[in-house]
Amino acid sequence: MQLRPSALQVLLIDDPAAKADAARGLLRAGQAGELLIDAAAELHTDEAALPGRPARPRLVGADQVPRRSPFTLAGRAALLHAIAHIEFNAINLALDAVWRFAGMPDDFYRDWLQVAGEEALHFTLLREHLRTLGHDYGDFDAHDGLWRMTDSTKHDIVARMALVPRTLEARGLDATPPIQAKLAKAGDPRAVQILDIILRDEVGHVAIGNRWYRWLCVRDGLDPVALYPELLKRHGAPRLKGPYNLDARRAAGFTQAEIDYLTQAPP
Repeated sequence: MQLRPSALQVLLIDDPAAKADAARGLLRAGQAGELLIDAAAELHTDEAALPGRPARPRLVGADQVPRRSPFTLAGRAALLHAIAHIEFNAINLALDAVWRFAGMPDDFYRDWLQVAGEEALHFTLLREHLRTLGHDYGDFDAHDGLWRMTDSTKHDIVARMALVPRTLEARGLDATPPIQAKLAKAGDPRAVQILDIILRDEVGHVAIGNRWYRWLCVRDGLDPVALYPELLKRHGAPRLKGPYNLDARRAAGFTQAEIDYLTQAPP
């Protein structure tokens, strides 16, 4: 079985549970050595069909997604739904990296397959817990920022590595501990445990983004620190604001120069 065409097939699946199961199955097949990687293959598909996703949740602007207190049941469900939506989109962006970008080392595809499988686990855990709160994925409105940036960078692998894993996803490294503190105060230890798993894995996912961003910069003779703000501006990516989880960012491979840019540059 070929990895990259299989990743595209999974990306096209609409049903969230089926997609998550298929992504985890693909990772197991890869770990068992059952997948062939043809890095040189140029694959094509109907871009309008990407990504496969359900009719719900309804997608709205980020400013139209209401903030709710985690100290009410409905508010806690809405918060966990928002995180589940991020994890669902993270499955898609990892699968998209696998199928879309030809000519990379085999380890690139193995890395992003691992990310897809782990994001699928995160989504499954969150959805299962959301159901114990009387809700399901799709019950609340959500925004599409993560996939829109994925689509914006579909023709530029350097920008993709810079702006999706190590910008938008890296924001989760900063946001997760405060969310955990609120969930603990709200009396939801299971949600805190799930976010422990997510935070641990996301450090590795951001590290993968850092690894391949720097590899590409070396390949193309680019300065990764100087290039980064140019890519932010080119693709309209958000300029992140603190506070930052510096320990997690260092563990994910951010250099001191990159941390200095985050913490010292004007917004």
